[in-house]
Amino acid sequence: MVKRFGGLVAILLLVTFLITACGQAPAPQSTSSKGPAWAPGLTTLPQETVVKVGMKQVISDAGVLIGMAKGYYQDVGIKVEPIQFNSGQEMINQLAAGQLDVGATVTASGLLNAMSRDIPIKMVADKGINVPGQGYYRLVIRKDLVDSIRDFADLRGKRIAVVGTASLDEICLARVLAKGGLTTKDIDMQVIRAFPDMLVSLGNKSIDAAMVIEPFVTQGMAKGIIDPWKDPSEYDPDAQIALLVYGTSMTTRPDVANRFMTAYVKSMRDYNDAFFKNKNKAEVIEILCKYSVVKEPSLYEKMFPTGLNPDGYLRLKGIEADLAWYKENNLLKSDINLEDTVDNQYVDFAIKTLGKYQ
Repeated sequence: MVKRFGGLVAILLLVTFLITACGQAPAPQSTSSKGPAWAPGLTTLPQETVVKVGMKQVISDAGVLIGMAKGYYQDVGIKVEPIQFNSGQEMINQLAAGQLDVGATVTASGLLNAMSRDIPIKMVADKGINVPGQGYYRLVIRKDLVDSIRDFADLRGKRIAVVGTASLDEICLARVLAKGGLTTKDIDMQVIRAFPDMLVSLGNKSIDAAMVIEPFVTQGMAKGIIDPWKDPSEYDPDAQIALLVYGTSMTTRPDVANRFMTAYVKSMRDYNDAFFKNKNKAEVIEILCKYSVVKEPSLYEKMFPTGLNPDGYLRLKGIEADLAWYKENNLLKSDINLEDTVDNQYVDFAIKTLGKYQ
């Protein structure tokens, strides 16, 4: 009986030891002590941080979408939460209030007016530029008008659509017209809020031309509805089509802001490798088909590619020209300068970490 009792005690002691040993086993090492292999020297945030990103999940959002798919944001301790918005102004309001962290957007009077109120919202990185000879955002004309609209001056009196006024869309159209000595007063400017609806209107000949973005340029061409007309390098070579904006919740958290930007720039480099160096292109197209609104792989082979600066920086000359246009058209409530709108410190941090794109 004593032996059995002693044996039982021994077993209980062994079980207790094992349980205690398991309970005291070191927790998995926090990745904060070692950063991802693709970002030497960059530590991961000690706790996972949710970053809310307002975007429409279009191809120019590749810097966010690729990083989500390949785990770059996760590697630095960030969980991206995509949020869709019905309007740009709604996005701007939430950026200002700290309810949205990052916005993927374009310049607009509402955005600049928010900045002029000393709200710490900043344009921080590129999210879309036209590649010379392959502009992805451009004026297109109806296919049946190619013989009558040959030059910029031929746009006089034409019905031309944009998706919105007092924003980049009207600015880009104004620059097209300026090449022919025209202004928006010399045409019949139409506002059509959705690009697919523009193709319908071009198809039924209710408009003559439109400012259209990919993939709708390629789709319109495939249907024989539109002609891509002149390349944007002829009329708007410095344009900053789309941009990344940090809201107050990012500009007040530099550790999060810098790590987000590093993952963003890394993702844009993967995009450039794919579309301009043909490196891992099938993988990147598969990611974009899964996460963006363009689901057809063959379209990626036909479309004019969205330009994304692999070093992240914005085209300051283009933003400065945008600011001048808003001022000339009395759309700003107070004076605002380029240095009030752009903050390069986050891209600087990313480049210091990753090195320049090769």
